[in-house]
Amino acid sequence: MIRRLLLLAAAVSGSAVAAPSVHFDQLGFQPNAAKRAIVANPAPSPLPWVLIDAQGKVAARGVTAVFGDDRASGDHVHRIDFSTVQAPGRYTLQVAGETSRPFAIAPAVFRPLAGAALNYFYQTRAGTPIEAHFAGGATWARAAGHRPEVAACFSGADERGTVWPGCSAKKDVTGGWYDAGDQGKYVVNGGIALWTLLNLYEALADHPPFPDGTAALPEAGNGANDLLDEARWEMRFMLAMQVPDGERMALPTGPQPATGPLRLTQVDAGGMAFHKVADRNWTKLPTAPAADTEERLLYPPSTAATLNLAATAAQGARIWRTIDPAFAARCLAAATRAYDAALRHPGILAAQAFTGSGGYGDQQVADEFYWATAELYATTQSPELLNRLRAIPLHRAPITEAPNWGSVAALGTMTLAIAPGVAPAEQAAARSTLVAAADRFLAEGQRSGYQIPFASTAYAWGSNAVILNRGIILGLAARFTGEARYRNGVVDTADYVLGRNPLGQSYVTGFGWNAMHNPHHRFWAHQFDAAMPGPPPGVLSGGPNNTAFSDEVARTLKGRCAPQRCWRDDARAFALNEVAINWNAPLLWVATWLDASEKTASGVGASPAGTRGSARPDPR
Repeated sequence: MIRRLLLLAAAVSGSAVAAPSVHFDQLGFQPNAAKRAIVANPAPSPLPWVLIDAQGKVAARGVTAVFGDDRASGDHVHRIDFSTVQAPGRYTLQVAGETSRPFAIAPAVFRPLAGAALNYFYQTRAGTPIEAHFAGGATWARAAGHRPEVAACFSGADERGTVWPGCSAKKDVTGGWYDAGDQGKYVVNGGIALWTLLNLYEALADHPPFPDGTAALPEAGNGANDLLDEARWEMRFMLAMQVPDGERMALPTGPQPATGPLRLTQVDAGGMAFHKVADRNWTKLPTAPAADTEERLLYPPSTAATLNLAATAAQGARIWRTIDPAFAARCLAAATRAYDAALRHPGILAAQAFTGSGGYGDQQVADEFYWATAELYATTQSPELLNRLRAIPLHRAPITEAPNWGSVAALGTMTLAIAPGVAPAEQAAARSTLVAAADRFLAEGQRSGYQIPFASTAYAWGSNAVILNRGIILGLAARFTGEARYRNGVVDTADYVLGRNPLGQSYVTGFGWNAMHNPHHRFWAHQFDAAMPGPPPGVLSGGPNNTAFSDEVARTLKGRCAPQRCWRDDARAFALNEVAINWNAPLLWVATWLDASEKTASGVGASPAGTRGSARPDPR
């Protein structure tokens, strides 16, 4: 069965370059990091391999470790580990009659990727012109989209026949980040993306990455950290999405029918957050943001969006407290109002029957309540919030999966594990929970043919972000324990998205010899229109998806691809090759963390105080 899948996959993989049999990270390797390669070869016995340096000398040799048939890739897999080689230089691998492309062992191999992954967020900003000087050239410059963006609430009938009365006033929600291939702006997806950037700052707070003037941003040189400058662009948008005090709105408050119109009730929606601002109808592909002529609308508030605002504003208040006290106070006030509003309205689920934008529906919000409570407690150290936190079942639940926009409980645990001022017992428990999760992920790596900390054969929409978000948990475990195996697990997640996969595909634009070129995107849309640009460097594809064959390209693969091969570099393939802020955020986190932790063989170790990790200063 596996060999049949492999033959089928070879015919439909859609990779721009025929995949060789030797797969590894196309960026290369840090000297002190794990160095692994995968060989797809049907041989049942170990194969000899040789590592050759630039002078043609043998740097290492050995035989492959035979893993065997791998269901996720459809390959018969052999593994090579040459981690003992640490001398910087250019190398090739020779195995089974094949010589690999040259690759580097060098310091700072992840640093350019970290910078490009951060610049992605600048290039997806709404409400401001994207300037050639900061975007990497005139190719990616564009006029401001949706400026100003003063939107009214959706009114009228939706696709279910629910008649929405709208609200009393328009709101100025200019700014923020466009979400993905479309130009909607969503509080629930903006929440996890923003949290990831702020968490990266907090995780490396002893020596924050991207000090002022080191990133390609208009704000560089303003005296503030550049990573926080970018995060603040989204934080301001999130604050703007809060419903004014005293605003009454008709919202779906109780159990709802499976079909037909929703039942609406007039409630005090003050303090809640609108779920999204987006177009009334889908725009065509391609459409530059400034060319979008669709009406922009605010869509009804939801409890999930409200708790995303509460969580990220509380996190922001903690981080900006000593940097910009006035902005921090504004964040904390908004977080408190949002949290109180969610307690008043704990079950207002996101309405889904609108066209022109993604739904981002979530049928349960217990995880959002836990996350927001954890963030507010970590910021205020309130005994009342601590008691409430301890009463939430998720507080002591194991982490079995990486976080995503609809499952955010792990974010609360990560905050409790690293935020200063958290009660020592709470911090120790949170760290134990994360290390236990990291152990489970590492165990999955031994069951994965391509040795990634993900052994499932169900590759969901945005699977690359699933794997990288596991890398974040592994990175924190490396910090708490000082054990190299966790850092090596983070390396495995980066290696996978940068070429150590059965397609030999770098899923990151501009990095690697076989990098993704044609994302599903309305502006980076050269495949649709030669006058439009391709993507800038540092943009992550969602990656293989064998659980939702939702577009015309994906449907041609259904039943014909092994899970890790269900992908094509095609702009029409929104289920396989879209890009998104919540996917690029963990790419930024992992690349930056690997660069920052390079000087320590075991990752970022815990500081003596036990509240922050140590990392070398970032010279960028």
